Amino acid sequence: MSKLTFTSRQYPATRLRRPRAQAWSRNLVRETRLTPDDLIWAMVLKDGKGVREPVDHMNGVFRLSPDEAVKAAKEARALGINALALFPYTDLAQRSSDGAEAVNGDNLMCRTAKMIKDAVPDIGLICDVALDPYTDHGHDGLMKDGIILNDETVDVLCRQAVVQADAGFDIIAPSDMMDGRIGRIRAALDNAGYEDRQIMSYAVKYASCFYGPYRGAIGSGDLLKGDKKTYQMDPANSNEGLHEVALDLSEGADSVMVKPGMPYLDMITRVKQTFGVPTYAFQVSGEYAMISMAGDVGAINRDRAILESLMCFRRAGADGIISYFAKEAAELML
Repeated sequence: MSKLTFTSRQYPATRLRRPRAQAWSRNLVRETRLTPDDLIWAMVLKDGKGVREPVDHMNGVFRLSPDEAVKAAKEARALGINALALFPYTDLAQRSSDGAEAVNGDNLMCRTAKMIKDAVPDIGLICDVALDPYTDHGHDGLMKDGIILNDETVDVLCRQAVVQADAGFDIIAPSDMMDGRIGRIRAALDNAGYEDRQIMSYAVKYASCFYGPYRGAIGSGDLLKGDKKTYQMDPANSNEGLHEVALDLSEGADSVMVKPGMPYLDMITRVKQTFGVPTYAFQVSGEYAMISMAGDVGAINRDRAILESLMCFRRAGADGIISYFAKEAAELML
């Protein structure tokens, strides 16, 4: 028997509203599932103790001191969230042109990772590998005469990755967009005895306006000189993103990411369909802010918008989603 096509099914014999009529039926035919297993909680850290400092433009997001991050990790695990993605707020006094704090084995990220692993050993920890939280100019790499230096930056990133692995991070996630950094970081990790540590490459990372609240959250917003268009991707480009993914996979990436998420759902689908590798989306700070602010003023239903937006990433092909909504979404799924 020949296979039916869309055009061979016609009304009134076919009524697509039939399976939509009852909730139990809608659940049976649902094509995409969203569970806490699919979520990675994006968390911003700040030095101190007992710190829960609100982040501007991101109602419900706080900078957390290490002890508060441990509490949050326990909450996440109890909700079924398997991994956290940590990002540091760095005071200006700790920043420098060379981002030296990034390779300090006792920096905020490393100390917090050790504390979380001691308290919640079975939760996964993901670290951002880039220099923008540590530079006094807000860029992801070393800068000379207004130019971001590629190879010199990669040298520092390799040291940063090893320091993070030493601290117990399970997934090293380079977000800097320097050329060739995945292969160099893979070699550095292997040489340090960390063959088992995964690399999640921010392979398709666009020079987007949607990062604004995050830059404020980590203390880089007012420091950034110029823009990041010479190393992050042009939002107009799609094929270039596939080239980036191919290069990073050839250099040893275990998984890849598309960032931002919702404005680039097409790229999530293209990457997943083309390469079939673990593919992640980052629902970035600007996306969070839009949904949160619209919900706060009653323009949309906040809870429904959170879950619908996350489901969109899964439908597009994302295996997991990094989101500031992760805890809130997991609670909504209870």
